[in-house]
Amino acid sequence: MADADLFALENAALANARAAYDDPRADPRAALGEMIVHYERLMRESRRLIRRSDRAELDMNQMNRQLHELAQQLEYRATHDPLSGALNRAAVIDKAGACLQAADMALIVLDIDHFKWINDDFGHPAGDAVIKTVVSCLRTLLGPEVAVGRVGGEEFSVIWPTSDVEEAREVAIRICDAIADQVFEAPIDRQITASVGVSWNTMGISFELAYSRADEALYAAKRAGRNCVKVYSQLPLPATQAATPPAPADASTPCH
Repeated sequence: MADADLFALENAALANARAAYDDPRADPRAALGEMIVHYERLMRESRRLIRRSDRAELDMNQMNRQLHELAQQLEYRATHDPLSGALNRAAVIDKAGACLQAADMALIVLDIDHFKWINDDFGHPAGDAVIKTVVSCLRTLLGPEVAVGRVGGEEFSVIWPTSDVEEAREVAIRICDAIADQVFEAPIDRQITASVGVSWNTMGISFELAYSRADEALYAAKRAGRNCVKVYSQLPLPATQAATPPAPADASTPCH
């Protein structure tokens, strides 16, 4: 069955008008009147369709904006810690791994000292506030472009691209000092400190190795009394490997 002609009436009116135009004896007024009626109807329908099309375009644009915002929210939630807004562990691994494929990099790992005591003495909401304040402190100190991540309950990582191990150590000392100097809101009525471990890594090293070195340096800082910085490359060799006494650089760097 052939498709129905949506403009059958208009085509008929047009044919009548042509016939009247071609016949010098015909009165064109009737044909013209019919044409006017159909033309006005087409104008009304065209305006209605244009309005509907405009509304549909607006709705589509709004839907696209909402989908884009939703995609951004989902990406943010997939890569950030919901409490502090820092990068989560998976995002830190991805960013550090990508960085190590392109350049030398220092991985700075810090852990809030005696964090369990904070939760026990002041409650978990106060502990959450300390975590958020530490992340805010790091961002203020290092700038928004530096990748700061929360990789554990009270453990954080900083990705610092550099070819200078001494520069990495100085950044770690600044971090340690800044946290020790930070004033925390009530009910926290004591100094909060952090122990910091640093591994400096040449391009191509795996994240796992970079992290294990930084973690070893971190625990050396804990053993050294906390609130200090240890650099993996400056740690003393195990007794079975050490041929000479540790150099002065092997000592931890206290923050205060």
